[in-house]
Amino acid sequence: MKKRFLSVIVFSAAFFSLQAQEGKGGINPGMLEQIKQSYEGNASDKALRNAIGNNDIRKLSLNQENLQGMDTHFSIKVDSKGITDQKSSGRCWLFTGLNVMRAKTLAEYGFQSFEFSQVYPFFWDQLEKANLFLQGIIDTGKSPMSDKTVEWLFQHPLSDGGTFTGVADIVSKYGLVPKEVMPETNSSENTSRMASLISLKLKEYGLQLRDRIAEGAKPAVLEKEKTAMLGNIYRMLVLNLGVPPTEFDYVRRDAKGNPLETEHHTPMSFLEKYGDKQLLTNYVMLMNDPSREYYKCYEIDYDRHRYDGKNWTYVNLPVEDIKEMAIASLKDSTMMYFSCDVGKFLNSERGLLDVKNYDYESLMGTTFGMDKKQRIQTFSSGSSHAMTLMAVDLNKDGKPVKWMVENSWGAGTGYQGHLIMTDDWFNEYMFRLVVETKYVPAKVMELFKQKPIRLPAWDPMFAEEE
Repeated sequence: MKKRFLSVIVFSAAFFSLQAQEGKGGINPGMLEQIKQSYEGNASDKALRNAIGNNDIRKLSLNQENLQGMDTHFSIKVDSKGITDQKSSGRCWLFTGLNVMRAKTLAEYGFQSFEFSQVYPFFWDQLEKANLFLQGIIDTGKSPMSDKTVEWLFQHPLSDGGTFTGVADIVSKYGLVPKEVMPETNSSENTSRMASLISLKLKEYGLQLRDRIAEGAKPAVLEKEKTAMLGNIYRMLVLNLGVPPTEFDYVRRDAKGNPLETEHHTPMSFLEKYGDKQLLTNYVMLMNDPSREYYKCYEIDYDRHRYDGKNWTYVNLPVEDIKEMAIASLKDSTMMYFSCDVGKFLNSERGLLDVKNYDYESLMGTTFGMDKKQRIQTFSSGSSHAMTLMAVDLNKDGKPVKWMVENSWGAGTGYQGHLIMTDDWFNEYMFRLVVETKYVPAKVMELFKQKPIRLPAWDPMFAEEE
């Protein structure tokens, strides 16, 4: 660091310290008296204080005028069979991606029921993310611990969250198996303890690798040590999730559940027959992020689930452009990977996402005026959950009124395992949509030929769906 720059930092610190000592910028007695006047303590204020102090804010702000009968009719709807349940895990991205493929399998083969194993790709996802972290540590081994990327790596060594990128990265490399071949375990349904132990071990390994780099270890030595570390991570995953199968028998059944044929498969042959081998090439991600320029292509560093994968790229579009592609896909009976800020204005009992569900402004006596762009810029909103977009209701002019998604929180949640969202809510809290290329206009596909604008791993849009 240059001495002049260092002097500026020291001077600035001293200046702000002096200001603090002089009392500037703090809450002085006169200011405090003004602040206190905002609460008058009248009968209305006391009633609100008593109500809020003893009740859930959401229940108190529930908009009674918005509780009329919920319209559950949809003019365009893709049939689905069986609601999945991710339990206490952040695997919504995986359930959603697999459910998109499952819908096609059910339609093609007419199965009574069918479900891909979520544990199988999740196992490989965790191993690949462990390698992504360790190799990232090696790549940044000569940077100081205070380096922003190094800090980010140690803060995020492993996660059970993700995006469609992970589905494409993992499934295209490792294939798929049916659920009965690798079923759920306690650790797959409740991932936090397993994840915390593996993350702790990875951070320890990260420090060891940095020490070896400081000692001058050659790349071949680092690769050997990394492989040994991953061996221990693999063992921890097996103990928690089971051994991933390399081959298996699958009994194919008809629509009534009667056995038709016993097939012998590897995970890759099962993917080829019942999944989609073109996950890396047949889909594009669209984003609605009004905080950035539209009609541009972006990528986010480390937004991949494999070190040898590809950072997922997306084109940023106005929400109306994205709706057109979503409607085209649904009209062709094709579900989509969809992500949003699900916690905002969700009435979970009704399964309704509506900006009119809760009247926080009347309850609190103030306004909440940020728009979508401002909420993104201030980290107040971002993509938090992935679901499968499966229906839209169009008015007489062909414009969407409401949408419906198949969720992965179990059949007993929301509206029969689904969530219904108004079009106004869609505008405000939808972020990502993954669409098959055949539903994407040529002019949008051309945008993917741009050199992507690269964003850092800590960018707000990196947010993983859980």
